[in-house]
This record gives sequence, structure tokens and C-alpha cells, in this order.
Amino acid sequence: METTAAFTGLRCPDCETIHDPETVAHCCPDCGGVLEAHYEHSGPDRAALTARRFGGVDRYVEFLPFPEGTLLTAGEGGTPLVEAPELAERLGVERVLIKDEGQNPTGSIADRQAAVAVAAGAVHDAETVALPSTGDSGQAVSAYAARAGLGAEVFVPSRAIFDAKAMINVHGGDMSVVDGRFGDAVAAFGDAIDEKPRYSLAPFETPYRQEGVKTAYYEIVEQLGWNGPDHVVYPTGTGLGPVGVARAAREFEALGWTDGMPAVHAAQADGCAPIVEAFETGDAQQATVSHPDTICGGIEIADPPAPRRVLDAVADSGGTAVATSDAEILEAAVELAQSAAVEVGAAGGAAASAAMALADRDVFAAGETVVLVNPAAGNKEADVLRSHLMSKGV
Repeated sequence: METTAAFTGLRCPDCETIHDPETVAHCCPDCGGVLEAHYEHSGPDRAALTARRFGGVDRYVEFLPFPEGTLLTAGEGGTPLVEAPELAERLGVERVLIKDEGQNPTGSIADRQAAVAVAAGAVHDAETVALPSTGDSGQAVSAYAARAGLGAEVFVPSRAIFDAKAMINVHGGDMSVVDGRFGDAVAAFGDAIDEKPRYSLAPFETPYRQEGVKTAYYEIVEQLGWNGPDHVVYPTGTGLGPVGVARAAREFEALGWTDGMPAVHAAQADGCAPIVEAFETGDAQQATVSHPDTICGGIEIADPPAPRRVLDAVADSGGTAVATSDAEILEAAVELAQSAAVEVGAAGGAAASAAMALADRDVFAAGETVVLVNPAAGNKEADVLRSHLMSKGV
């Protein structure tokens, strides 16, 4: 198994054991904890990195587990960072920028995750990778698995958007549509894994998906002239996003490539806000919702798989967690489309409405830079946004 020089193994933060990534692929065999990639950097050359083509997760290969040629790339990355001056004025800050991950090959940030995680399946000689998904990650994994010559099995809830379900099949994925919501898809996935082992790419079961997320933050820093933003607002379902961003920020800070750490804020819909509720109480065990009810299907995760990791990432960065209503979320998505020419879906709208709520709480200062992550293309949920406009008589 070929790895990069800095990648030393998979570390369990719970028992602090570092495991051999060739023999351990998922959870900690000693305590069952969630693993994370561990690196020992000897000082990567920033000038050499900057000279490379902008785009592709392999641009940041020194910060990833697998070398070029092993990582799967399909043109992901290099997404725009779009100024939103009207929103900046509304929030009372110097700059607001939208990191538009809808520009990735299958239309979401999940492509970055798949580029690394599917590669892990390939190096472990998996024949089939499998995961539960609200839609986007299943589409991305199916595409990248096809590129790697692997099979893909995806378990999605019946409420998943049509476009994602259709493209899972178009990319050759084997899809099981499960009646209900994401938790039902997770249960069906678990039953299938028990019957016949597959290589799991479920969030936080594999330690490699958050490694792909890191590359979005690396790009943000470069696009800002090697000056990290003051705040990152990330729509949050499973929590892979805030965890990946916080990891990336710590890595660049430790190398002295940025000065300080951005506050990472988790944005949720108030109809399904387990991370927000747990953050407010300080109790990760309360990160569950009995009856989720939000239009934001992509982030409607009632029982996040690793809430402590998410809460730690947010709290350690100095960030917070905030929930807004579906109406506020959809209105914010429309406002971005009409003022910044960025097409965001419901999840992207959650980031924008959360930023407005944070501004009302005086979380931001006048001279600061705020980055909102748009995790998926707005045209995936064009019907939802159009329905919102129609409800207003537009």
C-alpha cells in the first residue's frame, strides 16, 4: 500500500492509538472510536504547491494519505470563491464570499470526498464500495467508483432528490431506495453490511471522506492570497464539512501558512438541528431528533454518526452552531441567486440564513471576511426554490 510521506497512520482520538492503514480501514479495533488520518509534516514547499495547476485534490497531495496516481481525480476542485457584496453590507462585514462547490463534476463537494475515499477502497482491493446517502454523496461515489472500476451500492431515502437518484444509476451504481428518511437508509445499509461485507464509505466509518473536504479550505486560503478567512459557515448534516474545514485550518496554522484559525460555524435547519441542540447543551448524547421535518433533505440528519467530533471542531475553532427556519433558508437562497449570481440549493441557503442570524447576534466584526460554503448546485433543487417563489406569488 503506497502512501504519502507525511501520512503515518490512522489515529484514534479516543484511545490515542495510531493504527497501520494497510490493516485497519474503518473504526478503531481497540475501542471502536472514529479514526482520523495522522500526518507528520516535515515542511512542505508552499512555493512548489502554488506553482501547480489550480484544481484537483491531488494539488494538495502532501496533505492527503495517497499519492498522485492513486488518488482519483475527475476535475473536482478549483471551484470559484464568489464575492457577495450586497450580503456583506447586510451582515456589516468587509467581505462575504461563497465557495461554490456546486461547480464540481457531479455538482457537490462530495466529489472531493469521493476522490479520496474511493481511492482508499481501491488500495484495499475492494470490489464494491457502499454507503447510505441523502443523495449527493451517493451520486459522487457512484461516479468515482465507476472511474476506479469498482462497484457502488447506495442506500438512499425515498425523499432524496430525483436528480441524485437518477444519476446514481446513470453512473452504474446499485441503488436501494428505502421508504422514509436518512435514518431508515442507514438502517437498511447496516442490515446489508451484516449480511454481506462491503467496503463502507459511510460518513465517519471511513476516515477518508473528511480528508477530501480539507482541500476546499486549502483553496479558500489560496484564493484569499494565503490569508485565512475570519469565519466559515458550513451547512451541516453528518458534520463531515465542519470537521474537514477545522482539520485543514489547523494544518495550515501549524505550518505557519496562515495566521490564526477561522471560527467554523455549523448551520442547520430548525426542523432538524441535533448539532445545534447538542452545542447549546454541551452534551453530544443529545445530538438526535425524534421527528425531523425540514425541506433541506441534504442536511436532514436526525442522528449524526459522530456528534462529538463535530462539536469539538466547532467549539475549538471558536465557532458556534445555529439553526434557521425553512422559510428563512429558501429566502436566503433566492437572495443569493438574485444578488450574487450564485445558484445555491437549500443547504447553501442554510449557510446564508445562518450568517444573517449570526450577524444579528453580533458575532461578526466590521472588518472581517466571512466565507459561506455552498455544498451543492442550486439546479439540483430548482423545483424547491421555484415553489418558494410561487408561494410568494412570484
